[in-house]
Amino acid sequence: MIRLLIAYAYLALFILFAGPVLILHAVFTGRSNVMYRYGLGGVVLMTRILGMRVRVEGAENIPAGACLFIANHTGNADAPAIVDSIPRQIAVIAKKSLFTIPLVGRAFRIAHFIPVDRSNRESAIASVDAAVALMKQGVSFLIYAEGTRSADGRLLPFKKGAFVLAIKAGVPIVPVACSGAHRIWPKNRNRIQPGEVVVRFCPPVDASAYKYDQREALAKHVHDAIAAALPADQRPAV
Repeated sequence: MIRLLIAYAYLALFILFAGPVLILHAVFTGRSNVMYRYGLGGVVLMTRILGMRVRVEGAENIPAGACLFIANHTGNADAPAIVDSIPRQIAVIAKKSLFTIPLVGRAFRIAHFIPVDRSNRESAIASVDAAVALMKQGVSFLIYAEGTRSADGRLLPFKKGAFVLAIKAGVPIVPVACSGAHRIWPKNRNRIQPGEVVVRFCPPVDASAYKYDQREALAKHVHDAIAAALPADQRPAV
């Protein structure tokens, strides 16, 4: 509980004091790279202070150019671990509610993060189309294809929207298997504990080889790749 309070206090102070400066710099320069780098660095520093260690494997599997990173999602600890492990600036398709947080929502939009409302089909389609346009301009994205956090760390079934995006954009998918994060900051638990997170990048999958009506086959391919790269206790329950 003490670590959780430290995390919330740190984030609140960081957003309050660093947020306006970084946002103003991005607005006046027209570039988001400084805001992205220091914003991410501030969050990662918090995780290090709280005892989270990150081990990265398979970074050589990340192709040049725009690609779609698809990862499993188990809790609040996996986002900074995964994003910091990707050696380039990326955008994220994230739940709409995150964009209502003061300063954070503004920073997300400047960095080309895209809100998605999965309960509204037309809105979700519009989010995919917006991401397609950005990917064709060279922006890489991260998506949690499960659509929610896993309560026990096991890989859940995938939603199809991420794979429609990859097919429309014609970009490679990099499956990302994240293990250990659910033990550090579990879903719906008021505790944080030290530990190691392993971020494993799997070989890319060429989404341009798939058509729209093959999106389920593409989803299965990526789901199987992530499942195989996870430890036994995080693979889908039989």
